[in-house]
Amino acid sequence: MAEHPAYPVGLRLAGRRVVVLGGGQVAQRRLPALIAAGADIRLVSPEATPSVEAMADAGEITWERRPYTDGDLADAWYALIATSDTAANNAASAEAEQHRVWCVRSDDADLATAWTPATGHSEGVTVAVLTTDARHRDPRHTAAIRDAVVEGLRDGTLVAPHRRTRTPGVALVGGGPGDPDLITVRGRRLLAEADVVIADRLGPRDLLAELPPHVEVVDAAKIPYGRFMAQEAINNALIEHAKQGKSVVRLKGGDPFVFGRGMEEAQALAEAGIACTVVPGISSSISVPGAAGIPVTHRGVAHEFTVVSGHVAPDDERSLVDWPSLAKLTGTLVILMGVDKIGRIAETLVAHGRSPDTPVALVQEGTTAAQRRVDATLATVADTVVAQEVRPPAVIVVGEVVAVGPHGTV
Repeated sequence: MAEHPAYPVGLRLAGRRVVVLGGGQVAQRRLPALIAAGADIRLVSPEATPSVEAMADAGEITWERRPYTDGDLADAWYALIATSDTAANNAASAEAEQHRVWCVRSDDADLATAWTPATGHSEGVTVAVLTTDARHRDPRHTAAIRDAVVEGLRDGTLVAPHRRTRTPGVALVGGGPGDPDLITVRGRRLLAEADVVIADRLGPRDLLAELPPHVEVVDAAKIPYGRFMAQEAINNALIEHAKQGKSVVRLKGGDPFVFGRGMEEAQALAEAGIACTVVPGISSSISVPGAAGIPVTHRGVAHEFTVVSGHVAPDDERSLVDWPSLAKLTGTLVILMGVDKIGRIAETLVAHGRSPDTPVALVQEGTTAAQRRVDATLATVADTVVAQEVRPPAVIVVGEVVAVGPHGTV
């Protein structure tokens, strides 16, 4: 007889009894979704993984530490059968059939009365994929389809133009350190929804090429300043586009609030009554050293790291950095925007106690195809920058962690 396809349905399990037999890896994977659904969960198993045990300790599930016995499914609405005992699984399946309880089995899907789809979520939408053809009932196949659909929903490629969702106001989006794949999922989705994108020079430029033709892309460096300062002009541009009812994305490099002047823009928008969404980004202060094989902390080497801006020299009266105190720290120092000031920074650190032999690494164009790493010490870094023609943007790492990994000896 030909096999009939499964009938898809969404179960509303809030407050309803769900019985899970077996506390192993299958239960560990499935329980969080059942908990999120608000189910009244009873776990029946002599043992459980530490993660499942933690759910019981937190009161998220009720755990009866014993094997399955006949009658366990009598009051259930849904059951997950996932023990390592085939006989117990068969008996539980028979009981589920007797009491008309929908049940899934981890050991033999063909003997179950229900199947668990590969599921994913995106902005209030649940995607559930079931394979109807027994010849292709491969979890990897359904998971791959699920992932493709969810990714399309998240980045906007599966949303038809007339159904395109829009987030009103302005979104301050951290684009990450440069590699377009390192923007957050939410950041990429907001880009797909945007009418206007005002982008920084250091933002992930490759993402702009993916935008639909109707999206207006504005280079922040080329906004006419007139009688305004650069940042003030950018603030005004954000406000003007938003007041026209457009969905605006301010695409910034790294994270908006790490030397990105994002709060100045958020404050200006708040004063103008414009809704503002902040999407954090991967900061270059951590990601770029990591991409170059440098951990900013490492057991037995550095227990802290400090991120500072080097755009103002230590002897400049505008500097807010306590360089003498930084020189006394034993951890890692990460300097952003400091290529042209690194000579005076190194001199100041050495003058206040940091060893001139302290390793230094300069990572230029981190996470991009043009990334390169140049190593030096505090004593040699000024000359090295000139000799190696290091140019911004570059992240500078000072500390013993530079010697950890492929380039080091620790």
